Amino acid sequence: MRFLIIFLIFYTPIFSQTNYPKDFRPPLDIPMQLSGNFGELRPNHFHAGLDFKTQQKEGFPVYAVGDGYISRIKISTYGYGKAIYITHPNGYTSVYGHLQKGYGKVADYIKSESYKQQAFEIEVFPKPEELPVKKGDIIAISGNTGGSEGPHLHFEIRDTKSEKILNPLYFGFDAKMPDTKKPIISSLIVYPVDDKTIVNQSRRPVAVNLSLQPDGTYISEKVKASGRIGFGITAVDQDNVSYNNNGVFKVQSYVNGNPSFGYQFDTFAFDEGRYVNALIDFSRYKKTHLRVQKLFMKNPYALSLIRSDASNGVIEMVPNLSQLCRIEVSDFAQNTTTILIPIDCSEETATVPEEPLKTPYLVKANTDNSFEKGNWSVFFPAHTFYEDFYLNFDVNDSVMTVHDDLVPVHSNFTVTVTDPAPTNPEKTFIASIEGKRRGYNPTKFKNNTFTTYTKNLGGFVLAKDTIAPKITIAKPIEGKWLTKEKAIVLRISDNLSGIKSYNGYINGNWVLFEYDNKTQKITHFFDDALLAEGKNDLKVTVSDNLGNSAIFETSFFRSQKK
Repeated sequence: MRFLIIFLIFYTPIFSQTNYPKDFRPPLDIPMQLSGNFGELRPNHFHAGLDFKTQQKEGFPVYAVGDGYISRIKISTYGYGKAIYITHPNGYTSVYGHLQKGYGKVADYIKSESYKQQAFEIEVFPKPEELPVKKGDIIAISGNTGGSEGPHLHFEIRDTKSEKILNPLYFGFDAKMPDTKKPIISSLIVYPVDDKTIVNQSRRPVAVNLSLQPDGTYISEKVKASGRIGFGITAVDQDNVSYNNNGVFKVQSYVNGNPSFGYQFDTFAFDEGRYVNALIDFSRYKKTHLRVQKLFMKNPYALSLIRSDASNGVIEMVPNLSQLCRIEVSDFAQNTTTILIPIDCSEETATVPEEPLKTPYLVKANTDNSFEKGNWSVFFPAHTFYEDFYLNFDVNDSVMTVHDDLVPVHSNFTVTVTDPAPTNPEKTFIASIEGKRRGYNPTKFKNNTFTTYTKNLGGFVLAKDTIAPKITIAKPIEGKWLTKEKAIVLRISDNLSGIKSYNGYINGNWVLFEYDNKTQKITHFFDDALLAEGKNDLKVTVSDNLGNSAIFETSFFRSQKK
């Protein structure tokens, strides 16, 4: 009875009883095609919405999907770039990201707030009566801002009260994108869960051959193992109209007919996103760029998507007992691909040895860990990592080595170094070693000690930045008439600690320059109300994270006469 209760808790469908409204309209008027779907595996996060293609260009009208009011506007150089949030009376909030610009009264509101705060990057929360919208109103123009790698519209739906992200396909958008294609499974990996396990005469993960059957089911070669094993797959999905690979909706494994481990992308919270690094074989991903989705947890982690039995997906080999594992991979339209995996307990000896790095420094994932050598130290709070591992730790020639990037890090850890006689500490920081480059880490200095917090393993060294940023312009405008020009464009860059702030002034008045981190360009679109007839003086100041500053000054002419 106790097992039955646990089973029911783990396998009750999360959203099977929820009736979602289906009256939202599409956010674009062009055919709906996906370049990314909900829950797709991305670097350090699960994708939180749908990415709609915009025919490889910017400039399409973006529409409010329903009545409501614009409740949040965030303009950022990273992430979603220019993003608009609409709160709807039905309890949901829609999100529109990577926008080129707002439209109409929305654009005017954004510009007004930028000048009020004298900043390009802003975050504002309009009141319900300030920016009301009706279903079908144009709110913005599609773009490629922020962390976007190409023109598209990022679209989300969230529960307004809990702020959890919901799969937009539940709201009727699936009807616009027919899907009769089954998910594609390209590989099956079997993992030894501990150092006593042997799988197909190997102590390392092993790829297992798959044979496609006439009915579309896959049967794997027989797995022979002793000890405890787990499985992983690589899988993608396609629909009938998008013509590219996206993520799968549901994965479920069964052992001897009983549900063992699975997850379905209905909803999740933003603070769960980094658990993608625990779900995948992170080391293999860093080496090969292939994401193997693991169907077991060696050390359980708190990802709400997962439903597991008491073994957390780990299969225990039992002498003289053959077992059968079944893995089902489904898309939102319930097209399903199945793998059948016969498993035998075998006492064969290993011909392929294990490969873990064993050092004097064992990191226990569930406890605090601290290591120091010379004037350097590193502190890992409990749950910084997902699993125990042997740490490669050393200090040599003023460089501290803290393992490498093949181990996933969930939360910040602390790096410190003491210097009894520091010179120019206000220009000094703890740098990450990135090949020949030095990566900036925000660093505090107190009592001859430098401290930083980071999620990046690797080498660390003290570095100084005393060089000012650079400001350049492709075509000099000194003394030139710019009456027909629509904007001024400059490039700003910094060689080490990175740009912290920039400001532009025309005739002594602050003016808005928009920053594009992909091109490192800042652009001021002319607003004639801020310009003088004839000569205008331009000044741009740029500062880096260590307080080094640069100034660019020039003058140009422009006629205000129509």
